[in-house]
Amino acid sequence: MNGRARAALGLGAVLLLALVVAPPPGRAQPAHRTPRLGFLSSSSSNPESQRLLAAFRRGLGDLGYVEGSSIAIDYRWADLKYERLPRLAAELVERKVDVILAANAPAVEAVRRATSEIPIVTTVLVDPAAAGLVASLSRPGGNVTGLSLVAPEVIGKQLELLRQMVPALGRVAVLGNSANPGTGPQLRAVESAAAAMSVRIQPIDARAPEDLDRAFASMTTGRADGLIVVVDAMLATERSRIARLAARHRLPALYGLTSHVTAGGLASYGADLADLYRRAAVYVDKILKGTKPGDLPVEQPTTFELAINTDAARALGLTVPPALMLRADHVVGR
Repeated sequence: MNGRARAALGLGAVLLLALVVAPPPGRAQPAHRTPRLGFLSSSSSNPESQRLLAAFRRGLGDLGYVEGSSIAIDYRWADLKYERLPRLAAELVERKVDVILAANAPAVEAVRRATSEIPIVTTVLVDPAAAGLVASLSRPGGNVTGLSLVAPEVIGKQLELLRQMVPALGRVAVLGNSANPGTGPQLRAVESAAAAMSVRIQPIDARAPEDLDRAFASMTTGRADGLIVVVDAMLATERSRIARLAARHRLPALYGLTSHVTAGGLASYGADLADLYRRAAVYVDKILKGTKPGDLPVEQPTTFELAINTDAARALGLTVPPALMLRADHVVGR
């Protein structure tokens, strides 16, 4: 076979290979797969939840993601029915999402039981290390990482602010939800801060909305001088009712979420939740780009808000110190 024949044969082989490998006429090459994110919350899709999700979407937008175009999000809400969380978590796992954004501790627990492989990003977890959800804040390990809601000094600051408003503070009720694993770390932080301030603590448990009337009756019987309400999805959802009960029982109350104050509560000090949701988008982006969740340190809040309701203060006969009013980020009332 001469050189010209060999060249022709080689060209024919290349053309045949191209026909075998090339897609059939009219079918384009498969496009790059759109990342799919799962979202799970034990709460409901209320205006406050949507405000926080809007902050998360802004964070995604800052990183170049557009929901419905360059990223898809599947939402699941338990509507405070914690028993629904395992099924909802299993649905997201079955959808083969790339990352799951879990809004609170019960949601994280449900997802962890459903999968050890899909990365989980938390947004407002109270203390993931104390709750056993990560090995440590600096090296989470496993498939959980994200943002912690409460820095160690926050609870102590709440108690200090309450004593500034109620100088004769001697006994403080602490309202929590034992069904939420995030309650324990908060209660221990209050106990530690109270011991340093010589304040007595009265833990009060409310696992469901129907427990609240009994809970406040116990506070009155226990002669509490004030109240701290820990961060919890159920308690946040019932914030208007809790504010009314606190007013009826003449209990000055300090909260960890600003939404309690806009609903009629006296004052709050805590992390800026919208900022935490916005920052959660950074974790999602890093994981989608290949970083393992266990290698991403859990970050604590960096932005805090003090909110005061002057109408609630007047109704309780309290005078808010001028220094606190000057420091307040949000003032509600006339």
